[in-house]
Amino acid sequence: MPIRHCIVHLIDKKPDGSPAVLHARDSELGASQAIENMLADLNDSYNAKQGKAWGFFHEESGAYPFSGWLKSYLDDGEDFTAFSRQAVEHLQKLMEESNLSTGGHVLFAHYQQGMTDYLAIALLHHSEGVAVNDALDVTPAKHLDLGQLHLAARINISEWRNNKQSKQYISFIKGKNGKKVSEYFRDFIGCQEGVDSPSETRTLLKAFSDFVESEDLPEEQARAKTDTLVDYATSQAKMGEPMTLEELSGLIDEERPKAFYDHIRNKDYGLSPEIPADKRTLSQFRRFTGRAEGLSISFEAHLLGSKIEYDEASDTLTIRNLPTQLTDQLKRRKD
Repeated sequence: MPIRHCIVHLIDKKPDGSPAVLHARDSELGASQAIENMLADLNDSYNAKQGKAWGFFHEESGAYPFSGWLKSYLDDGEDFTAFSRQAVEHLQKLMEESNLSTGGHVLFAHYQQGMTDYLAIALLHHSEGVAVNDALDVTPAKHLDLGQLHLAARINISEWRNNKQSKQYISFIKGKNGKKVSEYFRDFIGCQEGVDSPSETRTLLKAFSDFVESEDLPEEQARAKTDTLVDYATSQAKMGEPMTLEELSGLIDEERPKAFYDHIRNKDYGLSPEIPADKRTLSQFRRFTGRAEGLSISFEAHLLGSKIEYDEASDTLTIRNLPTQLTDQLKRRKD
């Protein structure tokens, strides 16, 4: 993971409305193994974080100047330290306007992963711990707590620069404590949400369920394809990368690599070609399937207890809100 530029500033602020004090670093951090380890750990923590949103820049304006500063840095070769100083001063101002905000160390890192350039921005905090020194004394020690990452964003610079139609080249953590806590950080980036990850993931899973049903697959094959989808989506989420529908289609059916992709397009589910996987939605997805003597039943696990109830004593399933297609057939049969 080549690191092009990296710097850390400190904003000292308490969540009591007091002014934010900026302690700005005047030069980039030099290359070191510690920096590489920190950025690798930061990426792992960020990728594992649930509740991220995906979006794109607002039009550059006085309210949203960040994208203009980033463009100048990239186009004109502006000094990275100067770019980060402009940005962190803007963040300081927005922090002062948000009484709920607390300060911390602000990391800016421009790095490359594969052929893709990224800019990571994160507000980091320390945790108190202990260490054993050379004299074998136990002493207090502070460390960056990358596991408690609440405000961070990652910009896919390559996607932003090369795909003008993209609406998902920025990802950011929405925050646990309600929308208002993270609003100022989202406004600092100048980002608007472009992709609803949970909704897109749910639509993809619905499309997959319809595909499996339309193919009338044996139970073992249906389960194997489900495992393939979940494994691929989980792997992409761990890397912080979106799912690509064409790639997923090829994995689901190697003999007919376009079958699932064509199913999605022909049924017009409205899915984007690339979808950021929502891990919480994926974790709820598992299919119960069974077939015997002319009866075939298949449903998603999250429906159990809501639309579907199982009575173990009588070995029966109760299904509510039957599909319209099925009820129409039953009514015609009755008539």
